[in-house]
Amino acid sequence: MVTAAEFLGQWRLHRTIRDHLNGQHGTLEGQAVFTAIDAAHLTYEETGRLTLANGAQLEATRQYLWQFTPNTVVVTFDDGRPFHQFVPSGHAAGTDHPCGDDVYTVRYDFTEWPQWTAIWTVQGPRKDYVSTSTYRPC
Repeated sequence: MVTAAEFLGQWRLHRTIRDHLNGQHGTLEGQAVFTAIDAAHLTYEETGRLTLANGAQLEATRQYLWQFTPNTVVVTFDDGRPFHQFVPSGHAAGTDHPCGDDVYTVRYDFTEWPQWTAIWTVQGPRKDYVSTSTYRPC
């Protein structure tokens, strides 16, 4: 099982987004930084540039809080609202996150640690996309 200390520091981030509703896709290149609040709590801050299929580019940021418990990681939004949980080991399915009529489902892959991935499948009346993020140590 991957520990909080092993996530600390900077990670290269590569993300592909495939939108099945409109046939669009995009790629994000950036970095994610994990910073310790204490031994069991980390902040996650992501910055990057999203390039859409039409060449348009957008700056992207997001922040989360990760709490490590004996068996799971509990992820919340930076304002403390619950997001999801997962086991930081092997091929780990996380808990679903409902957002209105949409459902966010995540699966992590830690089998090639220290490279790891998070695959989000988002489905609902207005959304149908897959976002695959790959993290590598800087």
